[in-house]
This record gives sequence, C-alpha cells and structure tokens, in this order.
Amino acid sequence: MTTSKVLVSDKLSDAGLNVLKAREDIDFDYRPGLSEDELAEVIGEYDGLIIRSGSKVTARVLEHAEQLRAIGRAGIGVDNVDVPAASRRGVVVMNTPTGNAVTTAEHAISLLLSLARKIPQATASMRQGKWEKSAFEGIEISGKTLGVIGLGNIGRIAASRAQGLKMKVIAFDPVISSERAASLGVELTNLDDLFARADFITIHAPLTPETKGLIGTEALEKCKRGVLIVNAARGGIVDEQALADAIASGKVAGAALDVFTKEPVAADNPLLGLDAVVLTPHLGASTAEAQDRVAREIAEQVADYLRDGTITNAVNVPSLPGEAAEQLRPYVTVARRLGTLLGQLEAIDVRELRVTCSGAAGEFGVQPIAHAALAGYLERFLEGPVNPISAPYEAKERGIRVIEVREETPRRFTSSVRVTVSGEGGLHTATGTVGASGQSLLVGLDGYELDADLTGRVLIMHNDDRPGVIGSVGTVLGKREINVSRMQVGLDDGQALAVWNVDQAVPQDALTELRELANVRSVQLVKL
Repeated sequence: MTTSKVLVSDKLSDAGLNVLKAREDIDFDYRPGLSEDELAEVIGEYDGLIIRSGSKVTARVLEHAEQLRAIGRAGIGVDNVDVPAASRRGVVVMNTPTGNAVTTAEHAISLLLSLARKIPQATASMRQGKWEKSAFEGIEISGKTLGVIGLGNIGRIAASRAQGLKMKVIAFDPVISSERAASLGVELTNLDDLFARADFITIHAPLTPETKGLIGTEALEKCKRGVLIVNAARGGIVDEQALADAIASGKVAGAALDVFTKEPVAADNPLLGLDAVVLTPHLGASTAEAQDRVAREIAEQVADYLRDGTITNAVNVPSLPGEAAEQLRPYVTVARRLGTLLGQLEAIDVRELRVTCSGAAGEFGVQPIAHAALAGYLERFLEGPVNPISAPYEAKERGIRVIEVREETPRRFTSSVRVTVSGEGGLHTATGTVGASGQSLLVGLDGYELDADLTGRVLIMHNDDRPGVIGSVGTVLGKREINVSRMQVGLDDGQALAVWNVDQAVPQDALTELRELANVRSVQLVKL
C-alpha cells in the first residue's frame, strides 16, 4: 500500500484530523500558522495540502511543490490559492462549497432578527445600568417582505428560514429560472423592483466586478424609506460610506453586517459610530458544526484523491477525454470564451443554454465543449472558480437546461461552436471558431456576422449604420490614450454591431461618453 504525505497548514477541527488519523494510507503533519516562506520551504515533501483561509498558496510556494498532487480548502473561497499556477503544475484544487451554507444562512437570519428588535443595542444599554424600554421599540418581521439578492446554496436556505418566519420572499438572481424560484416559494424579480418593495434586504451573492459596490448610493435611493439591510456574504458588495450616509439621512433604518471591505475593520470605518448598525467580525461560518463539517469533508476528499484519483468539488479540472484533449482544446477555449461573453451581456431570465458544434468541434462529442461554455457563462455570477466539472451541477441547481447538439451540416464555417442562452427575456447567440493560427475568433453575435478576436478587453457596440460613428468612438478612446488593436463591424438592415478590441482598461466616464454619442444605441465592455 502506497502512503501519501499530507500537510495541514491551518487550524483544522479534530473531526478532520481524526479522518486523516484513521486512514492507513495517509501520513500527515499538523503545522498550523505557517508563513508563506515557511510553507514554501517545506511543501516539497508533501503529496497533499489542507488549508483554510490563513495559508497563502502562491505561485512561489507552488514552485517548490515538487510532488504536490492536491490542495484541499476547508471552506468555499480559494482566493488564497493561485489556482492557475496550481493547474499548470497539475495540482487538483478542491473546496467544500456547501459545508458552511446552513451556518452562514442562519447567521444572516440572526442578524436580521437582531436588527429588527435592536437586541445588541438593548444589551449594551442594560450593561450600562439602564432600563430603556421605549428606546428600543422594534418591528415585527412576520408579514414583511424580504428581498434576497442571490439564490445560491446560502440564499436558498436563508429564504426558506424566512418563509418559516412568515415573511414574503422576493429575490434577484440572474442565473436562476422563474420556475426554479417558484419551486422554492420565491418570487423572482429584478433589482429595481426588489429595492422598491423590500422591507428587509439580505445579500448572498459573490463579490465580482458586477456586484462590487452593488448596494451604493444609486441603489439605496431606490429602496423603500426605512429599509433594513443585512450583508453576511462578502465585503465590498455594500458601499460602506454610502450606507452610512443613507442611515444618517433616515433613508435606511439600520443595517447588520458580518463582512467588510477591509478586515479587520479600520478604526475610521463610518459604520462603527452608528447606533443603528449591528456588526459582527465575519462569524458566518463560525459554528462548531460547520467547522467540523468542512474539516471532515475536505480531509476525506484529499485522502480519496491521493488514494485512487476520486475527484470531489474540484475547481480546476477540465473534463476532456484524454485521447481527444489536444484536438478538442482549441474548441474548448472558444466555447469558454463564448460563454464568458454571453454572461456579460444584458441579463435575461435564463432557462436554457444550448451548444451546437459542427465539423471537428463535435467530432469527439459535444459535452466537453458544452460544459466549458457553461462554466464560462456561470463564472460571472458565482463565487469562486467554476470549471467544466462543477458547472453542470450549478446549472441544475438554478434550473438551467443544458442542450448539446452536433450539427451534421456546417453553416458558414467547416468547424464552429455556437452558444445560445435563452429565457423569458429573450436570447443571445454567439458563434466562434478556431483561426488558422489556433486563435479564438468570434464570427457571429446575435445575428451579425463578424470576424473578431475573442480575447482581452472588448467593447461591443450597437449603433445605427451612419457616417461618423466610428470616428467619434475613436476620438473618445484616443483622447484617453486607449489603443484599439482591432475593430470589426457586422451590418444588418441599417444597424451595425461593432466589436472593438482595446489594449487598456476603459474607465466608466469613457463608457458614459460613448453611450451618449449620436446614433449609438448601447455599449458594453466585456473581458475575455
């Protein structure tokens, strides 16, 4: 029997350590608190590494990981792991995406109840020897409307608990269908409607470019006066200064936060001095049960993989047939980028993602390519990395059908991948192929024929086919020294769709100026 060596470099509950002790094929060292330098120094002798949030598994650490095969994160976030560097070294990265779900959802509900009844404030008052019954009059939550932003694992549990407390639950989630939401007893709606109707708002979304600062001045102005806000998801989703200003003005009656833009919280954080705010130091996953659960799960996952290659909750393993990997790889790359592109277009109530392959793209089966497209689409909406293994399960949880089609008769190109996302709000279709040099090309988007580079930063612009539009756009970009490396235009009945590949970041004020140009209908910046 082959024995594998495993290093545990963060604190892990006895439940996880006992799993490792019981495995005759595992020899482990428990050394919590290793610095990056110390981890880099010792990692070379280990086959597996189990961490929490403390250890920093950087590219420098991985350079010394000569025999490392698996990294296991007890928890969901893998921000402290350089996943691309691990992938390049053939190291499987696994996490425990559901282990903390119940605990975090319960903490959100606890914050909500504490906020509604002003329990922390009343406790502080009594400890000062006071008896101020009238000062801490609260509100009932029964019959009130709770707006849930994000119906992932945690959001669904929070919604269920709120329903048990007789609250009406409405929700916003761009990658869940109305049918799936209805099956949970939840009314799916858009953000503006949620802001306008909710008495309480609880956030259960990942921190992404789209959600950063989501609850800011503009959003808070759309809320009901007296709304109460809970965030036990990720710091940075709530603009803390904007929230403090809204509380001071009376627009927001109060807030309860477990997560912050900067942790530990800085002494000058504007929320610290507000009586209407309940604060906890990132306690969402801090229960004995959750700590035991994620520790036990990750220990079993790492041990099973080292023993026989069983992969559970991997975040970086492609699902490609070995014999076809090299031939399929360029089309998998195209599919992933098409999915990423579609995920950044205007949101629709997505119910179906359809992938059609023709020619060489479908020769070895559509599934690996379809799963890559699905992962690319979902990664814009989910916390943590999404890979072709986990993507189908994420889609199923959100009621998204995945349809795989092999097209016998190619259309415009002998080999291509076409991805369509559709729902009640309409559909988007993107078609790609592999160029002569192996590059990813966008050859069709929403009915427009193109020949565009499917990489980097891309401006997608709809405009009337009129003289001067291209020059006006070039002027806006040029005065900000934004270089255009390539530009392609597709035409259809007096309308144009232009794809601008740009080499530098496009600031928000430039996007605003572009959208205000004559004959320009829409401008979107996507990153591929």
